[in-house]
Amino acid sequence: MLDLRPEPGLLDPAERASVEQIRTLQLKRLRATLRHAYDNVAFYRARMSEAGMQPEDVRELGDLATLEMTSKQDLRENYPFGMFAVPREQVVRVHASSGTTGQATVVGYTKADLDTWADLMARSIRAAGGRPGDIVHVAYGYGLFTGGLGAHYGAERLGCTVVPVSGGMTERQVQLIRDFRPHVIMVTPSYFLAILDEMTRQGLDPATTSLRVGIFGAEPWTEQMRREIEERTGMAALDIYGLSEVMGPGVAQECVETKDGLTIWEDHFLPEVVDPITGEPVPDGTIGELVFTSLTKQALPIIRYRTRDLTRLLPGTARPGMRRMERVAGRSDDMMIVRGVNVFPTQVEEQILAIGELAPQFVCVLTRPGRLDELTVRVESRTPLTLAERERVAHQLASRVKRTVGVSIGVDVVEPFVLERSLGKAKRIEDLRPRG
Repeated sequence: MLDLRPEPGLLDPAERASVEQIRTLQLKRLRATLRHAYDNVAFYRARMSEAGMQPEDVRELGDLATLEMTSKQDLRENYPFGMFAVPREQVVRVHASSGTTGQATVVGYTKADLDTWADLMARSIRAAGGRPGDIVHVAYGYGLFTGGLGAHYGAERLGCTVVPVSGGMTERQVQLIRDFRPHVIMVTPSYFLAILDEMTRQGLDPATTSLRVGIFGAEPWTEQMRREIEERTGMAALDIYGLSEVMGPGVAQECVETKDGLTIWEDHFLPEVVDPITGEPVPDGTIGELVFTSLTKQALPIIRYRTRDLTRLLPGTARPGMRRMERVAGRSDDMMIVRGVNVFPTQVEEQILAIGELAPQFVCVLTRPGRLDELTVRVESRTPLTLAERERVAHQLASRVKRTVGVSIGVDVVEPFVLERSLGKAKRIEDLRPRG
């Protein structure tokens, strides 16, 4: 495998900073962020007032823990622009993700925010082994999802040539990799395995392609998957982390020289890990729920945002001044991630309830028959249906979920009272995917 370690001179000043320098910078930026949010966002002004806090009361980073955390529901309740801290006319782009009730969570960016995002994505690509002049094949989805455009502008900022393929059209993905000879690919790991299978089907040995760096995110993946990718391709497979509410991809990036977890760009984001039940902070090295505070965002500052991702914080290695986060171990809620799309059972339930023939008794069955995850919704009919009627309402439900949630599903309509009832909380997810 090629040596892709960056020369020290390529690193940003913050990447070379000490722990003490990073903490000093974080405190300065945190106080400015709190003042910006207090002055311009009614939600945060009320939240701080309820806590008896003024922005200047935060004299050390640990003081932030006295403030209540922000949730996805808070963003939904302030839909669409209630969390913005600048006039809407200064917001040059919005992204959005679907919520549990069909209500979107909306995030906005000023021009300065987009510049920061592009800088951090460029830093992430470089940390993974990409270099100016590289051809970067972007197979993340474009649109309201932050993945495609985040990768795109970061690669351009680094000085790369971008091939904006987006997702789907697997045969064409392979053709463009063969013809354009990209050095870097940015894609979900499960879809990349599907691309590799298509290469094999076409008689192309994945180890002979030009690809030397893969930057994979938007869904959990394992060390076993990394090993398979690297063994089949000879490339370096790196993890990237982000979420729309905090910025998008590029909040943290695995560094190619260590591949030991994701370095958090702590000059722009302050991480915490809390007990997912009590919400109390836990020490570094303890697994819990990841919480982020943005330190430089203008349009949508986010303070103590609950990501629902389970991980732990570790000391820095490749960038000693910045902590790492371990690969995300799972979620603290019932969110499913299907081919990079966030799916909640309540989103499915909303569409079921819109179809008169279907009863609100269902289970989401997750499988992985090949390379990609598949979601099948097994749902009861209200009354016995003919085969033709079951096929019709199954198609109707699948179409509604695709249109509102953005993911393709299978639907199995079963007879009334077939599914097991629960005496307590209904079990809405049955995960049959192989472990490891």
